[in-house]
Amino acid sequence: MTYPTPPISYTSFQGHRRLASGPLHVVALAAKLAIERDNTKPNLIFDDSTGRAIDIDTRGSDDDVLARYAPAPAGEESEPEAASEVPRGRGRPKLGVVAREVTLLPRHWEWLAGQPGGPSVVLRKLVEEARRTHAERDKARANQERAYQFMLAMAGDMSGFEEATRALFANDAAKFAELIAAWPADVRAHAMRLAFEP
Repeated sequence: MTYPTPPISYTSFQGHRRLASGPLHVVALAAKLAIERDNTKPNLIFDDSTGRAIDIDTRGSDDDVLARYAPAPAGEESEPEAASEVPRGRGRPKLGVVAREVTLLPRHWEWLAGQPGGPSVVLRKLVEEARRTHAERDKARANQERAYQFMLAMAGDMSGFEEATRALFANDAAKFAELIAAWPADVRAHAMRLAFEP
């Protein structure tokens, strides 16, 4: 089973209060306005796909911030000239094929050489099969990692953090929810969403 790629989303926090979630330009503006109202509390913006905090520039007017982080209009490349100047390498660039080095033992190379289509075809088939077979496990692991990165930044010093981390990586949602029940509501809700929602 393959999962659709979720839309790119970010979430901003001021202290332990969630300010906004959504596209980066919306979240950046919410962070700018919060900083202008109260700059005594830390402001963090998280990339929801990784759970990691990112740095943004909130200087200038509201329009400056919106323009800086607004997505490019559909069909428009951010740097079209730079892409055309890059010399083409080997492979099939129109298909997105990228040449990289693979290190294998001699017995692996012998086996690959004897397969129909050669090593590249066999490796692509093996990767695609592994992606299909382990899609759910890979998705759960990615969710655990993004929740952990968020928790480390926002709740690393809160009670139950280590136990909650163990429950997270054991994929025990009920125990995880129980262990983070005393955390601030917005931090708790976001950690649960990152960990256990698709």
